[in-house]
Amino acid sequence: MENIILIIIAAIFVNNIVLAQFLGICPFLGVSSKINTAAGMGGAVLFVMTLATIITFLIQHYILNPLSLGFLQTITFILVIAALVQMVEIILKKVSPSLYQALGIFLPLITTNCAVLGVAILVIQKQFNLVESVVFAMANAVGFTLALIIFAGIREHLDLMGVPKGMRGIPIALVVAGLLSLAFMGFAGLVK
Repeated sequence: MENIILIIIAAIFVNNIVLAQFLGICPFLGVSSKINTAAGMGGAVLFVMTLATIITFLIQHYILNPLSLGFLQTITFILVIAALVQMVEIILKKVSPSLYQALGIFLPLITTNCAVLGVAILVIQKQFNLVESVVFAMANAVGFTLALIIFAGIREHLDLMGVPKGMRGIPIALVVAGLLSLAFMGFAGLVK
């Protein structure tokens, strides 16, 4: 139980997937202009990252490792994540059109979100078991969502401020992202 708590704290705060490991920067900058879209993207990432980690973990341990095909890990994981996102999109379109409309734009963005692939690979590198892998994936998705919502809130506030013309948009967003990353570095000594 202690190990699970350490995994959660480390993934959300200490080794935040966006602010410490710099994975998922594209959606972090692209979808963070409004809190509503940031929350929607965070929910979609939570679902897909958890499901993708479970599936890639099982493929790694029950197909790639027994057949000595570990060198195909990255390409296999990319294909699995892309196929998973497509299947989720198709199923949502048929089963819950309202949820599909709510997540519509976020699902294709997740296909190219390197945070999903990064977590799937990190789970294998850290040699987690299945339960630890699921907890790690969910905690990373929560950390991604937390960083995204905080960043979106700051960006919404900046839209109301008198930001100099040359710093509006992406320049000020990058400065804020750097400052947010520094703020999360304050958690560095919490766990290993």
